[in-house]
Amino acid sequence: MSDQKRLFLVDAYALIFRGYYAFIKNPRINSKGIDTSAIMGFMNSLLDVIKRERPDHLAVCFDKGGSTDRVEMFEAYKANRDETPEAIKVAVPYIQEILKAMHIPIMVKEGYEADDVIGTLSKQAEKQGYQTFMVTPDKDFAQLVSENIFMYRPKSFGGGYETWGIAEVQKKFEVEDPLQVIDFLGMMGDASDNIPGLPGVGEKTAKKFLKAYGSMEGLFENIHELKGKMKEKVEANQELGLLSKKLATIMLDVPVKFDEKDFEMCDPDIEAVKTIFQDLEFRRLTENFLKTFAAEDTQATAETTSKTEEKAKPKTTSTAGAGQFSLFGGDVNEADTETSSASH
Repeated sequence: MSDQKRLFLVDAYALIFRGYYAFIKNPRINSKGIDTSAIMGFMNSLLDVIKRERPDHLAVCFDKGGSTDRVEMFEAYKANRDETPEAIKVAVPYIQEILKAMHIPIMVKEGYEADDVIGTLSKQAEKQGYQTFMVTPDKDFAQLVSENIFMYRPKSFGGGYETWGIAEVQKKFEVEDPLQVIDFLGMMGDASDNIPGLPGVGEKTAKKFLKAYGSMEGLFENIHELKGKMKEKVEANQELGLLSKKLATIMLDVPVKFDEKDFEMCDPDIEAVKTIFQDLEFRRLTENFLKTFAAEDTQATAETTSKTEEKAKPKTTSTAGAGQFSLFGGDVNEADTETSSASH
């Protein structure tokens, strides 16, 4: 295994929603009447990543207030989304408190989506010699994949993870370069984000166009080769196509900074985490948490090489727990507790 430093960036809302819907048929409601499904699902996923990978650097990225730039470009961007479920609104402050007690940095920037925060940090970390793993099931992140940036995608619950590098993205989207995923998403649109795309163009046609013309712009330069209704539709909707491509592009210039010291994994405040878990009545999760960090403390990861074990050893610095919560807009308690439908 390479001794290249590794950064894991977690797409918070993607895993929170995933956790919530995993329990939708049998919600986890405690004796106080709190629906803890989203908290439990998210924490199980996070602990799973820590146990499997023993990352040396880790952060959890949240949206705050939606994407100002995209809404300015296209007022209907994400306007089709349902109101955020109440259980998720309740869950977010708890999750942030747990992360704070675990000394895991929370990255959030008003007016930007987590995608853009993750994209910006991934590219900054790459320049500093890191491998970055973006923990998310969201296919949009495939556009960011490079030699040192990977998607770390949760499969079905209990099914582990799959890593998407360049080869996996090429195969999945039938492209030569992961950047063409932007053209793919722009052509076919994205119903979940309300990105319109080109009328009449679905997944198969988008892949065909990319194979033939390479990009959205390449398609428009060769409209004369198209026939019938498709030619008419593409010709009439060039502006919409270019707008859709812009909306699908993850921003890489969010005003956040990757300072490796602030992202170092270090020892959690075990008592503080236990107190929150007890309040939420998480017995099994408490056991899982204690096992995860007991194993880390004793270096009980026999399957890794001794070099990797040394690299993954938790750092007992106070930096990660002390400074990063206020790096991007105040204390974590103020940072991102709004979960309006616009923010996800």
